[in-house]
Amino acid sequence: MESSSSSSSSSTLISSKITSESLQKYIDEISGLPKGNGWSPSSDLYLYKGFWFYPHFLPGAMYARDHFQAQPNDIFLCSPMKTGSTWLKSLSFLIATRSSKFDDSTGPLRTMVPHDCIPFLEFGEYYSTPTGPKTPLFASHLPYTCLPKSIIDSGCKIVYLCRDPKDTYVSLWHYFRNALASMKPGQEDMFVSIEEGFEYFCNGVSSQGPYWDHVLGYWKASLERPQKILFLKYEDMKMETEACVKKLAEFFGCPFSIEEERDGIVQEIIKFCSFESLSNLKVNKTGKQMRGDQSMENSLYFRKGKVGDWRNYLSAEMGERLDNIMEEKLSGSGLTFKN
Repeated sequence: MESSSSSSSSSTLISSKITSESLQKYIDEISGLPKGNGWSPSSDLYLYKGFWFYPHFLPGAMYARDHFQAQPNDIFLCSPMKTGSTWLKSLSFLIATRSSKFDDSTGPLRTMVPHDCIPFLEFGEYYSTPTGPKTPLFASHLPYTCLPKSIIDSGCKIVYLCRDPKDTYVSLWHYFRNALASMKPGQEDMFVSIEEGFEYFCNGVSSQGPYWDHVLGYWKASLERPQKILFLKYEDMKMETEACVKKLAEFFGCPFSIEEERDGIVQEIIKFCSFESLSNLKVNKTGKQMRGDQSMENSLYFRKGKVGDWRNYLSAEMGERLDNIMEEKLSGSGLTFKN
């Protein structure tokens, strides 16, 4: 429900920027990590705690590791990149901040991209979000073993969203290539082909990859702590959106009332957060975000959002190969991505 703006000791009220001294310390730490080729010649990947990262992700992640103090009422929305985090953020934001009468004519999501409404932990800056201190929402692409220890120790809740790896790969490839074209026009021609990138992905070399290890970490944790970690699949959310939205509200501790369901609040939230609705908002069609000293179009967060789109870019043989890899890697875990 609508949250208070009164002050609190919640971690959402910490306002911190990485100092130049701290930044240099993390740069030195990064320079000592194993390094491999990234998906473009201009950027390498670094192996940190068993996962590959582009270097711009790591200083914030390391700063959070050393300084972030989670609170028991914090809620983290975690996911690998390009698995539906924009959709999850918008739904979660409206669920957590809803008032007794839903009104989509105003509100932060009309003027801010969802990633600005719910900050990413690894960007290294923590501030009071529009959700307020009663329901502090954070997001992260970090693998479970890379999360700050305080998140696990505090007992705060985690929602994890993953997606069929074939669709994830295709979306990831398009996103990085288009982001490169947006921020450094002309350099997208040096980006790996979709076939070359597929080889990297199948070998576990992708941003926050290996993908299967990212998924397995949260899956196993959700089995150990089901009351604290809600594990979701993008495909299930697309197929049973209303049930998943209600599940999120229950998990957040703010279930929909009988009156809200009768008044169609659940459907209103789903409609506002649909791909068609969000992608056509002015802020998401024409807005831009700064990434360092370069700007990137918000429209890059909205490509298709369709299940099974991989078939338009990968051969049946490539799809079968990745399915077989995932089946082998997930063997014995109880988790599967088979339709």
